[in-house]
Amino acid sequence: MRYAATRLQERGVLQSIGELPDNQLKNVQFTFLPLEQEGVFEVSAKFMGVDMERVELDLQELLRLQYEGQAVLNLFGKAKVNVNLLLHFLNAKFYGK
Repeated sequence: MRYAATRLQERGVLQSIGELPDNQLKNVQFTFLPLEQEGVFEVSAKFMGVDMERVELDLQELLRLQYEGQAVLNLFGKAKVNVNLLLHFLNAKFYGK
């Protein structure tokens, strides 16, 4: 599933992307792809159509961070995301049916 960074920011999932000004967020696309292993996703980012970063995200790791009280996760070393809202987003989009 592909989402514009602006949409993720509106939902509170995405807080910021490094030094990128908010008016450039419309040029960033995130793709969330479930992998074979249950609860693991590949998250990739594109800026103006160019592949930038790719990382694996494990729901168990997000739950551990949430349990430890960590509110923000740094994806790709650049994108700051809200752990609680990211968990809610992934659950709603992939497991809520």
